[in-house]
Amino acid sequence: MPGALSHIRVLDLSRVLAGPWAGQLLGDLGADVIKIERPVTGDDTRGWGPPFLKDAAGHDTRDAAYFLCANRNKQSVAIDFTRPEGQALITALARDCDIVLENFKRGGLEPYGLDYATLSAVNPRLIYCSITGFGQSGPYADRAGYDFLIQGMGGLMSITGRRDGEPGAGPQKVGVAVTDILTGLYASNAILAALAYREVSGLGQYIDLALLDVQIASLANQTMNYLATGTAPVRMGNAHPNIVPYQDFPTADGAMILAVGNDVQFTKLALVAGHAEWAVSPLFATNKARVANRAAFVEAFTAISVTRTTRDWIAALEEARVPCGPINTLAEVFADPQVVARGMEIRMDHAAGASVPLVANPIRMSATPPEYRLAPPVLGQHTRAVLAERLGLDEAALAALAEQGVI
Repeated sequence: MPGALSHIRVLDLSRVLAGPWAGQLLGDLGADVIKIERPVTGDDTRGWGPPFLKDAAGHDTRDAAYFLCANRNKQSVAIDFTRPEGQALITALARDCDIVLENFKRGGLEPYGLDYATLSAVNPRLIYCSITGFGQSGPYADRAGYDFLIQGMGGLMSITGRRDGEPGAGPQKVGVAVTDILTGLYASNAILAALAYREVSGLGQYIDLALLDVQIASLANQTMNYLATGTAPVRMGNAHPNIVPYQDFPTADGAMILAVGNDVQFTKLALVAGHAEWAVSPLFATNKARVANRAAFVEAFTAISVTRTTRDWIAALEEARVPCGPINTLAEVFADPQVVARGMEIRMDHAAGASVPLVANPIRMSATPPEYRLAPPVLGQHTRAVLAERLGLDEAALAALAEQGVI
């Protein structure tokens, strides 16, 4: 079966992560995605290595692993849109596309005639999604925004890291560019909503997404904890502000995670730990009581947790249906039988002559599952084919554009 979005065409002018992540998701769901890149250098992340993709001979290519993570199911078209000829090419492509993705600074594409007002005039059905650090309005709108910066400004780092007073305390960023990823997911959701509205109205629309807005919205219960009380949450390491026990604990040979979400699960934990009295103690019987007496419970359970190995704890707790697990390295993640069974590592043949490993799309759909049609492209891999097919340019016209440095 064709993909759910196989009738949709995307013109992806974005680079780095948030925009490309949205474009890859649309591509996985079947959309035809054209990635516009600068000639010679391409997307910034092509050079964000090492590590780099190895070719068939085992040598480094020009493409970093970072680039590979967000650019499958796209055709790379290298066009210099600072040139009038390049602008004309992209405008012509936009006439026949459903979606434009871009993440330039506010107003950055206006001098080239590639902004929403200009392109929507030639294609009123166009859905145009702009991703910036701070959005199209407000006093920070003209600032550049990067994930690390936004994690700090948006409050995430104020609640991430060891508690004040502990060794190593202080604000800490998340180990992946989570704000970029979340913004890409919000962008794809907004685009799908705009497509649904277009089915009714026949009209496209403009989507304004800011990394800062997304970061704040994604703090979920933590922002509501603050808004409900006026008291800002603090860093708690791996502990949860509203649930106990919901953190890591040391074991005889390492550590494990407990994620006890209700009092029934806590009763089972108490039995496995050999302390059935905890389940009826006024200090621990309810989650509310455990949150109030967090330090006492953590001390009591830690004295027991260190007496068994991680494997022993997990075996006993899983049998009792208490949510728990190890803290895996990525090597352990991809060796995990559940991860293997779900097929979370895939391989695709790359133009460099190598088989490239990639992480699968986690979406499972019964009729239109994600597709893996195109490996992440080399720079400009599809330029001539796309311009010939979409715009009808012959070999002489393409050669002339190449000679001028436009493509």
